[in-house]
Amino acid sequence: MPVFSSLITAVYYVVDSVLSLYFWVVIASVVMSWVNPDPYNPIVRGIRTLTEPVFYRIRKWMPFTYFSGIDFSPFVVVLAIKFIQVFMTRLLSQMMF
Repeated sequence: MPVFSSLITAVYYVVDSVLSLYFWVVIASVVMSWVNPDPYNPIVRGIRTLTEPVFYRIRKWMPFTYFSGIDFSPFVVVLAIKFIQVFMTRLLSQMMF
């Protein structure tokens, strides 16, 4: 049983780290939308490549996230990331005790 517990904990930390990293990528995308950077910069293209497919699906699934020229899809992504992180933390704490 300790091996299974260690495996679950390791998976949790990996998923949590990936979600935290993606959170910061979304924040960087939001900041970039305010300053209009060079679209040919490889970092800008990489961030857009990572975030735009998710934003597009949210805009398609919830069209009300784009309202009066303001795109709220990054906000929805941030909320989803935080929800998943809290859910996983609670689930892991209940599994361990």
